[in-house]
Amino acid sequence: MLFHSSIRKELSRSFGATLVVLVTIVMTMMLIRTLGQASQGSVNPSEVSLVLGFTMLGHLPTVLTMSLFIACVGTLSRTFLDSEMVIWLVSGRGLRAFLKPMLHFAWPIFLGVAVLVLLVWPWSNQQISDLKERFERRGDLERVSPGQFQESANGLRVFFVDKDSVENKQGKNVFISSTDHGKQAMTASKGGQIDVIDGERFLLLSLGQRVEQTVGESDLKISEFKTYGTRIGNDVKASSNIPAKATHTLQLLQNPTPINQGELAWRLGLALAAMNFVVIALAITSANPRVGRGGNLALALFIFVVYYNFINLGQSWISAGKMPLLPFMLVLHGGVLAAAALWLTVRHNSWTWRQLLGSSKPQGATA
Repeated sequence: MLFHSSIRKELSRSFGATLVVLVTIVMTMMLIRTLGQASQGSVNPSEVSLVLGFTMLGHLPTVLTMSLFIACVGTLSRTFLDSEMVIWLVSGRGLRAFLKPMLHFAWPIFLGVAVLVLLVWPWSNQQISDLKERFERRGDLERVSPGQFQESANGLRVFFVDKDSVENKQGKNVFISSTDHGKQAMTASKGGQIDVIDGERFLLLSLGQRVEQTVGESDLKISEFKTYGTRIGNDVKASSNIPAKATHTLQLLQNPTPINQGELAWRLGLALAAMNFVVIALAITSANPRVGRGGNLALALFIFVVYYNFINLGQSWISAGKMPLLPFMLVLHGGVLAAAALWLTVRHNSWTWRQLLGSSKPQGATA
């Protein structure tokens, strides 16, 4: 039908344009954030693109939901402002008739959001966690960068190397500050190299000086050496605790702790919100020549922010044990759907407040 095809075609164009803009904005923001983490030492600089890709996958359900909502509001606003809506209404098409083609267009997006938030979201978070954990577990040798002070994996030593070789196995002007067993020591040498002794890596320093001091005492012990060796490469133990956002959805269902239920409420809530936003868009969009299309878009953005914040707030409530999962889902998402459907019915039937309140129509004088 011409009615259905025209609505779906315009929705697809508006959705594609909105998605490109939002993806560009979100990727720029995530890139700045990821580069900041790399500069702080939380992310490997050579893996910034991987972290950015996984982060973007995690935020894609929210971007798709917002793009769909804005596309629906923008398309309906244009039909009102260009008087196209009047033509459809006069031809016998009410507002509720728009719901079928809009849902027919949006169901693949609903499915995509559900798959992304239930399967891809925990997987991407797990990949980011693995990348960060692997970077944190790197050995002391991998942490050393020429011309920079760098802390060791266990946090007990600080290294400085002026220059190193191409294979990072030899260095010049090496400085080490360490704290171990109640003693503080500073070691400086003209050169050093990496050597493997009995299966363990050692940093062998040559032609240097070492200063030791017991914590709480003022006596210093100064010694010079031709060769001095210190073991390096103690890795940080991997954490066995998997955060809820990186836990598979089936595991959340099998282990219904408050934190897991809060994460499950957030995932299911985002998928349900995508469906509710289509009904909300049809219910709130109206014609106002004075404010133009921007008024409807501003209202849509406000509703999206409020709804999304309630989803996050519900996650914190459920995680803290303040509210059960099912009642919260029913009150928030069921209540939003009921309110949007009621408002759509009121607009579809052109009911007035007087009709809703049951007031009788005042009788006027007849001529």
